[in-house]
Amino acid sequence: MPILNLQLSTTPDAPQSAALAATLSRLTAELLHKAPELTSVAIRHIDGAHWFVGGACLQQQGRTSFFLDVLISDETNTAAEKAAYIAAVHAAMAQALGPLHEVSYIHVHDARQAAWGYGGLTQQFRAVSKSLQSQ
Repeated sequence: MPILNLQLSTTPDAPQSAALAATLSRLTAELLHKAPELTSVAIRHIDGAHWFVGGACLQQQGRTSFFLDVLISDETNTAAEKAAYIAAVHAAMAQALGPLHEVSYIHVHDARQAAWGYGGLTQQFRAVSKSLQSQ
């Protein structure tokens, strides 16, 4: 954990995707304190002609945009950590994507630990097991 779902209004480009995944994984480790070996990044592309902000498509506006949805366990990060993360990700995306539309969103989704997990185990089960092992 976590999983990062990134939507871009750019043409698919494998080197760019790899660079963005590396940047997002690094920022997620540094600012949200998440384990890089458990961080997944999925990237999808939507043509700028099909992405609209304020009624006009990004292609007409000569801008790019992105939407990043980050799923983390609830109560594992402070509001200040999430705010710093959102600012750093927005700055990194602006640098990577060029003329970025201000209306580019980042959603840090705090999921209840009993409601999600990986490898067939919930995050709540992992936390309880870890707590019992440390006793």
